[in-house]
Amino acid sequence: MDKQLDKLNKLEDKRQLETINLIASENYVSPAIREAMSSRLTNKYSEGYPGARYYPGNQYVDEVETLAQKEALKTFNLKNSTWGVNVQPYSGSPANFAVYAAVLEKNDTALGMALSSGGHLTHGFKVSHSGRFFNFFQYGVDKNGLLNYEEVENLAQKYKPRLIVCGASAYSRIINFIKLSKIAKKYNTLLMVDIAHIAGLVATGVHPSPFSAKSGQALADIVTTTTHKTLRGPRGAIIFGRAELMPAINKSIFPGHQGGPHNHQTLAIAQAFIEAQTPKFKQYTVQIIKNTKTLAKELQKLNFNIVSGGTDNHLFLLDLTNKGVSGGDAEKLLEKNNIIANRNTVPNDPRKPFDPSGIRIGTPACTTRGMKEKEMKKIAQLIDKALCGQDVKNEAKKLAMEFPTP
Repeated sequence: MDKQLDKLNKLEDKRQLETINLIASENYVSPAIREAMSSRLTNKYSEGYPGARYYPGNQYVDEVETLAQKEALKTFNLKNSTWGVNVQPYSGSPANFAVYAAVLEKNDTALGMALSSGGHLTHGFKVSHSGRFFNFFQYGVDKNGLLNYEEVENLAQKYKPRLIVCGASAYSRIINFIKLSKIAKKYNTLLMVDIAHIAGLVATGVHPSPFSAKSGQALADIVTTTTHKTLRGPRGAIIFGRAELMPAINKSIFPGHQGGPHNHQTLAIAQAFIEAQTPKFKQYTVQIIKNTKTLAKELQKLNFNIVSGGTDNHLFLLDLTNKGVSGGDAEKLLEKNNIIANRNTVPNDPRKPFDPSGIRIGTPACTTRGMKEKEMKKIAQLIDKALCGQDVKNEAKKLAMEFPTP
């Protein structure tokens, strides 16, 4: 490697080792996944799908992709007679747009969760292509910060959408997929669930599944997810769809949106799914929930205001209005003290998105490093001190280095 690039790479290693990472959408992959990402599969071009490529020499790539599909379905307990899966999307945003292009026509009506209420940019926000090419109406949360299912139904009744999108990037409560499925069926619309943030929790059963209820009741029609958050895989994405929808979805990915898949990424995704099926991974996701709940409760003791009053998953939002500091300033103060957490809007935020009132806190990354409830209590104290202007950099660095990155 070039000396300058090698230096920068090592500096980033050092930064990760010395920093307490509370960014909810980040994690640390296993050595096996890093090995897969550096494999020679990156050399191969493979436009098309297993058994139907536009280039020769793909016999082993076909086996890798087929295995990734098999392990993806197995991870979420899905039958290949009912569900299909595409493991080629480069990332979450293009995966979501590919779904829209597969099941909607330009300017068709859809519903999505508002960004300011915890939704994602690609769920129809006006500056996203999803909001430019399709007619999205946005639903949000109620006065208690909980997803407003009544508003979803009212919008569905009024606008008769062809698609309802649910899922979030900054919502700390359990999502009731059964309620959303009933609304979708009542108004004869497709239901798409984006589980990018909670995929690892869904896989191990610590969050309800969007695929089917315990009673066996069918729920979502399409499920998308990234692979690099609670699933703890490489950066990438996948799309699950009911069997009858998969031909359109596959065509939307290739040739509609992408060329050749990133084969080294597919190899690493397969490894991530294999890891996600282990008892050790189940223990990991259980600990994520314990850590998040502990950290939230400790911060509440320190007079921090948590949107919706608490958390059921891997993250929560702090509304810093009562602390007299903006989300942007809080982000800077924490990073200065070797703690990273990103600024985030809160429901009905009076401030602009670039410097909102809140900050998002997540525990997947620090849980991967082995931190537990004891460390969460310490981190709450460090956050409080840092936002009060105290220098806790050395304390945070010392704590981080006690729990090395994989």
